[in-house]
Amino acid sequence: MLSPGTGADYVAIRVQEAASLRLDEIYRYTRARWGAEHADRYMTDLFAAFEQIESHSVVSRPIPAEFGVEGFYFRHAHHFVYWQRLSNGDVGIVTILHKRMHLLDRFRDDLLD
Repeated sequence: MLSPGTGADYVAIRVQEAASLRLDEIYRYTRARWGAEHADRYMTDLFAAFEQIESHSVVSRPIPAEFGVEGFYFRHAHHFVYWQRLSNGDVGIVTILHKRMHLLDRFRDDLLD
């Protein structure tokens, strides 16, 4: 995924492995519970939110210090999206967690995998 950057630069959105697994889980759960159309719409909206990171159209907050990593998060519907600026300037989607998950433990698990 590419997002417009400044000038001719483009920022890629890179979904990292743990986030990819979470996306699969979210899709399967949503499809089983509410149907394929709802699951497709939720995924489309989630990816659209990823694209809004660079333009600051989603309000991101710094990850709390107790997580032990630098990065940001924002809420999208029932999930929290955790992301970091990668060394090449791209946006790395680290993980996506449901609001009911124990965020600190799950985040550490995904980050260390």
